[in-house]
Amino acid sequence: MVIGFEISEAELVIRAQGGDRSAFSELVCIHAQGVINVIFRMCGNAQVAEDAAQETFIRAWSHLGSFRVDSSFRNWLYRIALNTATDMLRKEKRILPGDVDDFQLADPQPGPEGIYLQEERTALVQAAIQSLPDASRAVLVLKEYEGLSYREIADALDIPIGTVMSRLNYARRVLKEKLEGQRIVLMEAEHV
Repeated sequence: MVIGFEISEAELVIRAQGGDRSAFSELVCIHAQGVINVIFRMCGNAQVAEDAAQETFIRAWSHLGSFRVDSSFRNWLYRIALNTATDMLRKEKRILPGDVDDFQLADPQPGPEGIYLQEERTALVQAAIQSLPDASRAVLVLKEYEGLSYREIADALDIPIGTVMSRLNYARRVLKEKLEGQRIVLMEAEHV
């Protein structure tokens, strides 16, 4: 029995590339929640996110031989996840945001008005994110929800850092414009 022995992610990848399914299962366990989060932010539907995550890992397993071990496995996986989400969105033409029950409320004990306003805010933000072009939405999701650096996003999407910055700036500007008018309506509703 070996105490304190942990296998590095690179070793898991190498073992998985050699056909070790248990090593790949460990990689799935490590990255499953992040992949689901990225896809959910792209499509806005929890069930679709879980289905797309499964498809992501199937694609990753079948293309694992093409992964370069000196690269970031997470970034490679996120690229597959974003492509899978985009493919599913195209097939569905447009997936509407999920139920507000899918979103976590910041305050677990708000009153009825607070619940209603929080649901409205969540729905407005999700709808605004969904309205962004796929490329801009992908950059926004990776930066704001997954906390990736510009370099990591550029690597994950295989685009220059300048393009990452440009798409992120565009996404933020469009969201601000879309949400600015809605904010006034919500603020007025809070004071009724």
